[in-house]
Amino acid sequence: MNTINFTIENNVAWIKLNRPEAFNSVNAELAAEWISALEECKSNDEIRAVVITGEGKAFCAGQDLKEVTTPEIMPGFEALLRERYTPIVKLISTIEKPFIAAVNGVAAGAGANLALACDIILANEKASFIQAFSAIGLIPDSGGTFNLIRKVGRAKAMAFAMLGDKIGAAEAERLGMIYKYFPMDSFHEEVEKIATKLAHMPTKGLGLTKRAINASWSNSLEEQLALEATLQIEASETDDYHEGVAAFVEKRKPNFKGC
Repeated sequence: MNTINFTIENNVAWIKLNRPEAFNSVNAELAAEWISALEECKSNDEIRAVVITGEGKAFCAGQDLKEVTTPEIMPGFEALLRERYTPIVKLISTIEKPFIAAVNGVAAGAGANLALACDIILANEKASFIQAFSAIGLIPDSGGTFNLIRKVGRAKAMAFAMLGDKIGAAEAERLGMIYKYFPMDSFHEEVEKIATKLAHMPTKGLGLTKRAINASWSNSLEEQLALEATLQIEASETDDYHEGVAAFVEKRKPNFKGC
């Protein structure tokens, strides 16, 4: 891959957007390679947690505007969304493995919303989130109008989407937009620690948890209780459940396999 650095370490897949000279903005090549990396995360049982981050000073500056302003290579907005951003958001949301967005710098436009699609969002102290769409007459896409309001509420989401405010890491944590932020010098270490912990937890159960929480947005309470019962039965039949109980009884550290 030319625009993605993809590695697997200790059961953690690292997807590093690698166009630092363009602040990791998304063009056709990066989108295709990102989708390919996500498909590998879906099919490879060795991978039990995924980290998405950026090389250089930015996480992702969103769509590469040089591409959309070049008529001979601009595919049109319908194709941009249908073929690039929608598949990325759907894969992140539906692959039943924990996804971490490690926001190492600015996350703007679609870049901000691709981060918000992840299960756990971490940031360094210099990171920022910007709904940059309104400045050029567009609307938040890549799940922005879905995920942002669910993280910060209607009043803040509407203001951020319309005003395009820059939201720093500390404010993002305070608002519940992200899980935690860390100092620059310990950021990678903290991300690695959390990702490794997730990868060695009962990841089949974590995947079912992800499915249940995602379904709760559209379910009634009665439907959600029924889904919880179904998924709990499935979780109780996993090897990890039996290992977890045995380890608790035997007062030892469990050895989860993700199955």
